[in-house]
Order: sequence, then C-alpha cells, then structure tokens
Amino acid sequence: MIMSLFMVLFAFSGLNAQGKKNAPVFSNFVYQGNDDVYKEFPLEEDEFYSPILQGCYPDPAIIRQGDDYFMVHSSFAMAPGVPIFHSKDLVNWKQIGHVLDRPSQLQVQHSGISAGVYAPAIKYNPHNETFYMITTQFAGDFGNIVVKTKDPFKGWSDPYKQKFNGIDPSLFFDDDGKAYVVHNDAPDPGKELYQGHRVIKIWNYDLENDQVVEGTDKIIVNGGVDLSDKPIWIEMPHIYKKNDKYYLMCAEGGTGGWHSEVVFISDNPRGPYKPAPSNPILSQRYLNPHRDNKVDWAGHADLVKGPNNDKYYGVFLAIRPNEKNRVNTGRETFILPVDWSGKWPVFENGLIPFEPKLKMPEGVENKTGQEGYFPNGNFTYQEDFSSEKLDYRWVGVRAFPQEFVSTSKKGLTITPFEENIKAVAPVSSLFHRQMHKSFSATTTMEYKPKSEEDLAGLTCYQSENFNYVFGITKKDKEYFLLLERTEKGKSTIVASTPVDIKKPIQLQVVADNDDYRFNYSVDGQTFQNLGGTVSGDILSTNVAGGFTGAMIGLYATSANDAHPE
Repeated sequence: MIMSLFMVLFAFSGLNAQGKKNAPVFSNFVYQGNDDVYKEFPLEEDEFYSPILQGCYPDPAIIRQGDDYFMVHSSFAMAPGVPIFHSKDLVNWKQIGHVLDRPSQLQVQHSGISAGVYAPAIKYNPHNETFYMITTQFAGDFGNIVVKTKDPFKGWSDPYKQKFNGIDPSLFFDDDGKAYVVHNDAPDPGKELYQGHRVIKIWNYDLENDQVVEGTDKIIVNGGVDLSDKPIWIEMPHIYKKNDKYYLMCAEGGTGGWHSEVVFISDNPRGPYKPAPSNPILSQRYLNPHRDNKVDWAGHADLVKGPNNDKYYGVFLAIRPNEKNRVNTGRETFILPVDWSGKWPVFENGLIPFEPKLKMPEGVENKTGQEGYFPNGNFTYQEDFSSEKLDYRWVGVRAFPQEFVSTSKKGLTITPFEENIKAVAPVSSLFHRQMHKSFSATTTMEYKPKSEEDLAGLTCYQSENFNYVFGITKKDKEYFLLLERTEKGKSTIVASTPVDIKKPIQLQVVADNDDYRFNYSVDGQTFQNLGGTVSGDILSTNVAGGFTGAMIGLYATSANDAHPE
C-alpha cells in the first residue's frame, strides 16, 4: 500500500515536470574521457585496465555464486543506494541496478553527501540459498541493516535493523550452517588508548530472526596487527575459510595515505586470531610520492576465486590523483590477482607501484564498453534520454530521480525543488560521476526562467559546501548565464553574461586535470568560455573532505541565490 502510494506520487511528479513552463528540458548529454594514461598504455588483446570501475565506486565487496559474480559499492547520500554489478569473468561488468532502490530501504534526505550508506558487504549462504547485503546506513534511524534476496536480479527485501553499534559490518556463513557478523567498533568504554583506536567484534547471527544474538559479542582484534604501533582504523573485516582455517582480512591505517590491507588466521571463527608476519599484504603507502601514473590510498579489499578456479582475485579501493595530487575522481574500484597457494593470501604486486594494465584471466575476452558492459579507459558516453528508464549510472542526491525527472521525446525534464545545490536536503539534480582526470561533459538545454529565483544548468559537485554552478537565471527582464564557485559553503560569482535563450543552449565543462573551463554555445557550433580557467581544487576529496568523488549534474532549482553581477 505504501509503495503504491509512492508510485502515484511519482506519477504526479512526472506530470508536474512536463507541465511547468520554467522546468528545463535537457535533450542530450555527452561525456568523454581523455586521460593520458590510456593513450600511453593502449591495451593488447590479452589485457584489461584497472580500475575496473572508474569514478566514485568505493568500498567494493564481491561474491561468487556458481559462475556469477556480484559486486556492491558505497553510495553515501546518493539515491538509489548501493550500486550492484554483475560479471561472469571479473573483467566485463554490467550494472544490474541498486540494492537500496526504494524509500522503505533508503532514507538519506537529510544526510551530508558523505554520510548515509557506506561499506556494504555482499555474501551468499548456501544453506538457505540466499544472498545477503549488510551495510551501515546512518540515516533515517536505520544504523546497521541487512537486506536479502534469492535473486539479485529481482530486487532485495526491506531492511532488518541490527542491534549493534559500529560500522563496516560483514557476514560469514560457516560450513556447519552457523552464521556470524563481524564489524568495526570503538573499544570498550574507558579502554580507548589513542585517537583512531578501533576494534573488530564478532557476533553470532540468528538466521531465523535476521538479528545478532544478544550477549555473543566478542573483540577479536584490538587496535590492529600490533597494538604497540598504535594502528588506526582497523575496519571492513571479512572472514574466509580455507583448508579448515579461518582468515580475517581487514583494512588498517584509515582510508587515506596510510591505507592498507592486513590478514589474520585462526582455528575458530570466533578467534583468537594471529596476524600474518608479512602484513600489510596490500598498500601503496611506502612508495615514491612523485611516481608516474600514481595510484594511492589502496585498501578496503575483498577476495574471490577467479573464473578458472586456479587463482584468487582481490577488489579494493584506491585513488588516482591528478598532477596537483588532488582527488577529483574519488575512490575507485581496482583489482589484482592474489596468490593463495601458500598459507597466506598475497596480493600480486600489491606493495609496488600499480600498473594501469593487467593480464586477462585465461579464456576471457575483453568486452568492456560493448554489449551493455560498463566502459573502461577513455570512452564516450552519450545519452538522449529517449528511453523511459534512466540508465543506472544516473543518480540523485538525497532524492530518487523519479521524484523530480520525467522523460519524453523532447528529452529529460527536471522539476525544480525549492532547495538549491548548497542545501543538506533533496536537490533536483541528476548526477553522472566524473570518471576521468581529464574529460568533457556537454548538454543541450531549453529553459526560460521566470524570476531570479529560477536557475538551471550544469553543476560540478563535490558536496553541498564545495561545488560549481553553471546556469541560466533571470535579472530584471534579462536572462543571464553565470558561473558560481562555492567553497566551504561561501559562494562567489566568478563571471556572468547576458545570454540569448530563444534557442536551446549548449553548456559544457572541460577539465584538464586541475584546470576546468565552462563553455557555452548559442548556435550549436561555436563555444565561448565564461570565467576563464578555474581550479578544480574544490572538487577534490583532499580539499573538500569526505569520501565521495566529484559528480556532474543536470540541475534546476526554484530557490536560486546565485545572482549575476
């Protein structure tokens, strides 16, 4: 009943979107990547690129069931939440939707961009033939939640709220049918020894009630590999079983420059666990900071058997900073082969500078960018919004796209909310991730603002406090195109100019690493620049903080506070 009412509201929203005369219509969108690394390292027939998912797809977790691989990622305040991908070979990936795809599962309306949903883990229980996704959603009075399904292609249950604190939970299903939850938590009250001191806890998990068993919690790692070294942020634990031994793999060092992956072993899932003598097994923290094609912050990994069962692979997050060491593309999903022929899993070349290319698993063909598989490298993505269903790569922030967009033969119509891009509230902007350090994004928009409170155009968005707005508004009886820069919540108008809106206008952002240029065309052929070359610094995680990468938004608001000078 609630879902039916929600769909009715969506339907009315779509009608309103088409009925509002001051609602912008975007008739196309073209995104093109132009990174030097892909020009310098063209693929041979038996190679593929890592990262396998470019742009803000952080915190990967992966599971294999039969010949199918499923991978999930953090989504923070984006809606829908937790993108899920499918593959048969670890190289070619299709997005099959989002795990949290409706309001009963996702309530991030008042979350900062880096709050909400993060660090999901996906597992399969062969004893009841069920897939589980467990994650932390610090929004909507959720906390830690579990959702489940018999078929990831057909949607997931409503959440089961868990009765434990902490973050980064993961499930483990043992051969004997018993289930466990492991997660990051604070030390017991009064036992915190230093800033960043965390522990890993385990609970027994009741499969019938989908809840941890009260009183079964136990600390199995205190601090990290060696407490005397004061390790920080031991987190994102996964348990694996191999040769009757239990392996606990965790991230350690925080999700920045000291990030790493470490592993422990035990004879029992509830411990005690002993660390490997060769920890960390994955990190880029010891390397020359000025190396070419730098990849950094590697960690937050998950392991899975490869398609030929002869080798393991690990997916993990890392970043590719630009020439000014800024992180505009955010935390991306990388992959490496893992040698687990001995006692301990070892990421192959996991402690030396990463290469942009890897050898294909034997017998696999690289089809990225073809047949519906996600593109990789330098690619062009074009969208005319003629389909009734949006491509899964498009997301909202704190609002599901269905709440403010509709499509028709004319293109995409956005019904503006009475909030602007700086609000910690649902915003009427449809976002595509920035997936390259150098790129262009161009859209064609038809729009006639009624007043100075109306604005529509493009936004380059890192957060509610750090963003650019490139849009059309009205002042007196004239129409203006303006470029606004917001840093630490303070906005300034970089430039503005009167503009002719009798015909659709093309808006474009072009980035060359840290240099961004905002261009426009009123004749569909010749582009003019507005505001000169501006810095992408405010679109970087290093500057803005948080955990997300920059996004490009098709944006409208009826609460505009950016006014031409």
